[in-house]
Amino acid sequence: MENILVIGGTGKTGRRVVEQLKNKGIEPRIGSRNASPSFDWDNKDTWIEILSGIEKMYVTYYPDLAVPGAKEAIESLTYLAKELGVKKMVLLSGKGETEAEACEKIVMNSGVDYTIVRASWFNQNWSESFFLDPILSGEVALPMSDILIPFVDANDIAEVAATVLLNDTYNGEIIEVTGPELITFKDIVNIISKTSNRKLNFYEITLEQYIDGMKQMQIPNDVVWLIEYLFSHVLTNPKNQQVVNDIERVLGRKAKTFLEYAQETAETGIWSQVEVQ
Repeated sequence: MENILVIGGTGKTGRRVVEQLKNKGIEPRIGSRNASPSFDWDNKDTWIEILSGIEKMYVTYYPDLAVPGAKEAIESLTYLAKELGVKKMVLLSGKGETEAEACEKIVMNSGVDYTIVRASWFNQNWSESFFLDPILSGEVALPMSDILIPFVDANDIAEVAATVLLNDTYNGEIIEVTGPELITFKDIVNIISKTSNRKLNFYEITLEQYIDGMKQMQIPNDVVWLIEYLFSHVLTNPKNQQVVNDIERVLGRKAKTFLEYAQETAETGIWSQVEVQ
């Protein structure tokens, strides 16, 4: 059995990739601070042990490849992986992110076999990340509410990642993963409102107001920086406003729609746990 490492193995896509691999009878090594051996992006001393004996690896960088320091970390990890005999890397990247593309090039030029999985924004941002709290409060205030985004499901991303990790016919490719439709924030709030049977109020605000609000909520600076970058550079990038059919090409089925995701998620009750003010 191939020795496979999933860096970010407890994160949004990583834990789903782990699940996909386990369903195929593979027990991957988990790369996270709480795993044993542990992996910490900020402590290179943890890298050698976790990479020892690994042949293939799935790499996600938290919070995003666009943040300062990501390029240097990916460069160091890729160099070490090659030195230690890793044969293949699958890197999760972001559509329309110039900095992420710089990280992609490091992996592509490393001499190690690779597949790049370039993703649009995740559906799960609305149930597992920064858009959840506004949904729970019933008051959703966002900038750029009319921009079309091909939101993609994290389960689809993980299934694609696990497939290309194990299937060498995708070596040397950039796989772009998007949902099957373009959708706006207003559309999304309406869909969540209907599927969760809750009244959600939507407010259009400026990006400056949104950033100020996050700072007042004492959200970590690196996350605030990332959100501002994603709104100001990525959402407005024409490349990011395109539906790509790579999920269907790799998996032989259509990508999940936002409505399908919302219906499944509403059944879990996550959106019914209304915040107490």
